Amino acid sequence: MSQHVSKAVRATLVALTATAVVGTAVVPAAAATAPGADKAHAATQEALNGLVAADMPGVAAEARTPKGTWSGSAGYADTAAKRKRTAADHFRAGSITKSFVATVLLQLEAEGKLSLDDSLESRLPGVVKGNGYDASKITIRQLLNHTSGVHDMVYTPEWNEQMNGQGFFEHRYDVKTPEQIVAMGIKYGPDFEPGKGWRYSNTNFVLGGMIIEKVTGQPYAREVERRIVKPLGLKETTFPGTDPKLPAPHPVGYSKLYVPNPGPEIYDATEYRPSWSGATGEVVSTSGDLNRFYSALLQGKLLPKKQLDEMLTTVETGEHYTYGLGIISRKLSCGVQVYGHDGVVWGSLSGSAGTRDGKHMLTFNINGDWLNESPPFENMFEGEFCGALPKPVKDKPAAAATAVNTLR
Repeated sequence: MSQHVSKAVRATLVALTATAVVGTAVVPAAAATAPGADKAHAATQEALNGLVAADMPGVAAEARTPKGTWSGSAGYADTAAKRKRTAADHFRAGSITKSFVATVLLQLEAEGKLSLDDSLESRLPGVVKGNGYDASKITIRQLLNHTSGVHDMVYTPEWNEQMNGQGFFEHRYDVKTPEQIVAMGIKYGPDFEPGKGWRYSNTNFVLGGMIIEKVTGQPYAREVERRIVKPLGLKETTFPGTDPKLPAPHPVGYSKLYVPNPGPEIYDATEYRPSWSGATGEVVSTSGDLNRFYSALLQGKLLPKKQLDEMLTTVETGEHYTYGLGIISRKLSCGVQVYGHDGVVWGSLSGSAGTRDGKHMLTFNINGDWLNESPPFENMFEGEFCGALPKPVKDKPAAAATAVNTLR
């Protein structure tokens, strides 16, 4: 659900009234340097401190290199109790789920059980139809690299009404089926003809999860657990389904509920039923587990070379990154190319990326969701992989404050 943080809200979000929501106020925590921060990760720690200075409650990160593992943090997991963030925290990793889903689909291709060029209609007959859609012209590959044109359910009036602003508190414990979530998106016509454009759409990966279940006879999450989580020993990684709680330890998920022009009010959005996101953003994990996953993926331990090459073949997005099959590729200012994904959900912003050889990894999580289009988010990768933060561009006007929408 969170890929990279959105540049602007592309839909009118429901207004939040103060009398309609009961929440928890937050006082931003001062930046705190993690004990043991060494010179090799000084810029990463600087970036952590910068996130808290940018009004985030807290952030924790873990880096994995051939020389060992490093962790750092700043701010608080619970601002009232003054409990600090740690790399052991469990968090909702949002759209990082997409990399798991794409990996399973590519494994199924390697096993001859499907082809990326199979049509959506051939795998899910009748699921996407009407309103200008022709599912016979949409391929699995186009779902996975967001060139399908299928409209994103997050950018619909129904989503805004039910899961943003006061609607979040009224509906966060609702249970949604994948079919209901897909129907919410395809109620609106395609954004473009299949293969004729690029637009990030969470609906694509809900459909991907449905294809996994159709092909294997098992829910997508069970296949992810069987094929990835258990073989890699990701003991802190779960797909909670309808369970609204997080395993301990975990931070409070502080949220401004994705309203336009948010004010100072901040609310506790830690609990909700992740069936709202499912195969597009359900996973709960830790920095260590996600580093282990992406490292194994990039080293070819989960996919044959042909399928890994397909995953890492990216398309232009018009953003500052390119997109493969369930994976984001960034070229940093120092020339280093990293691969991973971002995650944005209620009360949580996450990022995970690593070098092509899988030997240098970084995962971080922020327990607040109102970070604007902002260098502090990108600075985490710049600090870790380049060893220095980019210098501010002089005389460049500051980006206008915008609300971030959920599920990227």
